[in-house]
Amino acid sequence: MTLLGLLDYASVLVFAITGALVASRAQLDLVGFAFIACLTALGGGTLRDLLLDRDPIFWINNPMYLGVGVLAALIVFFTAHLLESRYRALIWLDSFALAVAVAAGTGVALSLEQSPTIVVLMGIITGCMGGLMRDVVVGEVPLVLKQGELYVTAAFAGSTAAIAARAILGEAATALVIGACVTWVLRAGSLYFGWHLPVYKSRPPRV
Repeated sequence: MTLLGLLDYASVLVFAITGALVASRAQLDLVGFAFIACLTALGGGTLRDLLLDRDPIFWINNPMYLGVGVLAALIVFFTAHLLESRYRALIWLDSFALAVAVAAGTGVALSLEQSPTIVVLMGIITGCMGGLMRDVVVGEVPLVLKQGELYVTAAFAGSTAAIAARAILGEAATALVIGACVTWVLRAGSLYFGWHLPVYKSRPPRV
């Protein structure tokens, strides 16, 4: 299995688990679990492939990705009640999935010899859009839009770091690992230490 294939599998698995955890919080049935899990797991990569005009889309080319999403939903359906805090598990698993998916999207764009701008955008889209779709569908405030938290910023930094590392090292695999690590450190730091961007605060108009 190639590195890109491994990254796609890992991001699909972990994002599917987060989708199923969100479905458990919304108290959906098993079909709802499978739908939300697969939407979360495949959404970002699907949009990436459509924008890059990859034919066929990764999970249509290999339906095993879809099977991984459904399996994750099934497992979480019967085990979610064992978790002490499903939300805490969700946000930390989501941070790991973000890091892996950013690396996967960046790697795909690099393999297609896209420009640095497009590579970064594909890393961000792959990492962020699945979770955004998940939260919007179930009516929760998307994690990607949580006030001041590093999410898109972490994805941007990770993808940019991967591009820089590849230019310096000349080796894609190590560069993608570096990109994933940068993404996760920033996202985890935001969750654990409260790292955040400045937030706009309205002020009364001057008289």
